[in-house]
Amino acid sequence: MMSVREINPKETTRSSAFDLWMKAPNPMVTFFKTYDVMPLVAASKNRDMKFNMLLDFCIGKAAASIKEFYLLPVGNKLMQYDKIAVNTIVANKEGEVSSCDIAYIDDLEQFNADYLKYTKEVHDTCSDHDLSDEYMVIGTSAIINVELDGAVGMNSGIFNNPFMIWGKYRIENSKALLTISFQFHHTQMDGAHAGRFLKNLQEEIERMR
Repeated sequence: MMSVREINPKETTRSSAFDLWMKAPNPMVTFFKTYDVMPLVAASKNRDMKFNMLLDFCIGKAAASIKEFYLLPVGNKLMQYDKIAVNTIVANKEGEVSSCDIAYIDDLEQFNADYLKYTKEVHDTCSDHDLSDEYMVIGTSAIINVELDGAVGMNSGIFNNPFMIWGKYRIENSKALLTISFQFHHTQMDGAHAGRFLKNLQEEIERMR
C-alpha cells in the first residue's frame, strides 16, 4: 500500500492556502523559540543516549498529532503522507556531511536503535540514507560548536519540507537554553498550526524529566 499520494487541494482545509502561497516568491515562514532543554541534557546522561537523538524524537512526537504535517507541497502538487521522518545531518568519515532520515516511531528505545544504526551507516559509507519518497521528512541541522541566536533556512523552491536549526545550548543557572528556528511552507500550515507544534515540542521535552 502506497504511503504517499497526490490529493486535490480543493478537498482539503489547505485549499485557500494552496491558492495563495504556491506561487508566492517566498512562501516560507520562520519562527524562533527558546527552550529549556535541561530535561534532555539530564536524560542524555541518565539513559546514555545522544542529546540530538532525544531532541529528534521529541520533534517527531510533537509533529505526529498535527494533521498538517502529513501534507506537503511538492512541485505544483499537494501530497498526502501516512508517515513522518526526522532528518539529521551526519559528519561522515571524510570530514564532510551527509543526510540521514530516521522514521519516527513512538518508541524511544526503537527510535534510538534506528538512529544509531543509520547514522553510523551514513558516517561509514558517506552516503545519504533517504526516506523522502515514503515519508514527510522534517529536516534538522545542529550547529553544535556555536551558540546561535537564530538561523533562517533557504527558500530553494525545490524542497518545501519543514526545517529546524539549532546550535549549542547555553547554561544559565539551572537551565540549558536552546534557541530553535522552525521554517515551514505556508501552504502546508498556518502560524497557529506551527505554534501548536512548538508548544507540543515544549511539552515533549518536559516529559523527558
